[in-house]
Amino acid sequence: MRVSTRGDYACRALLSLALHCDEPGPTSVRDIAERTGLPQPYLEQILLALKGAGLVRSKRGVGGGYTLARRPEEIRLSDVVSAVDGPIVVGDFGEPHQNGSCDHEGQCVLLAIWKQTGEHMRHHLEGYSLADVAAAARGQGPWPEPLAH
Repeated sequence: MRVSTRGDYACRALLSLALHCDEPGPTSVRDIAERTGLPQPYLEQILLALKGAGLVRSKRGVGGGYTLARRPEEIRLSDVVSAVDGPIVVGDFGEPHQNGSCDHEGQCVLLAIWKQTGEHMRHHLEGYSLADVAAAARGQGPWPEPLAH
């Protein structure tokens, strides 16, 4: 599984909102783009998807922009990635057969491994809230530890 550019940009945009959530009022798309170095037209599309998923709210007009729809502690990286990329899976290989009968040699065990790998990634991303990532970015929280092999 690879986090797409959309998934990365969505996480960066929401991290920016989390880092500035104490500031009054919504944050404009332009400000988010400038803070994150993301292209504004693409960022607008991503923010619309995040709004559709209920992760951000928008306000139109002068002084408009985006705010987090929930507290940073309540938004998981898995929520953000799923909102723009769909379910967190390794690939679209289907489900392993439950009764051990496989269509092709070795297929069942590989399907089970791919499914398990996607579940591990989703579980890992569920372990990080925007608040956790914001604290690490500010130097006020632990940096993510490398996974043991």
